[in-house]
Amino acid sequence: MNQNTLPNNTHSKVMGYILWLFGFMGSHRFYYGKPVSGTIWMLTLGLFGVGWLIDIFLIPAMDEECDVRYYDGVLDYNIAWVLLTFLGVFGFHKFYQGKIIMGVLYLLTGGFFLFGILYDFWTLNEQIDEINKKGF
Repeated sequence: MNQNTLPNNTHSKVMGYILWLFGFMGSHRFYYGKPVSGTIWMLTLGLFGVGWLIDIFLIPAMDEECDVRYYDGVLDYNIAWVLLTFLGVFGFHKFYQGKIIMGVLYLLTGGFFLFGILYDFWTLNEQIDEINKKGF
């Protein structure tokens, strides 16, 4: 690595641990770009609590993986995830991404009748990554 280049810090361990508290629903796994296991955690309550407990030790590694995998840039992953999680049906995460028309459509349709929200839980990291690579 070039000494003049700072490493990416796209995701936060603090945010990961906060989401881990709700991890039996898979939220921390979605946040760290693991939608398949996030869905499994959601459907099985964190692999019946066992996977959820093990994840407390895996969060630092998941955080480092995201820092390598995703591009740091103009949009903050943490802000996007908070907006999706709490205001996604109103399209706030879409407005944050500069996708005004999609934001209005989400606002008018309850996040495309929640199916758009589910899609965004699966793909938000990649959406932010793409915008950050372009520089907005």
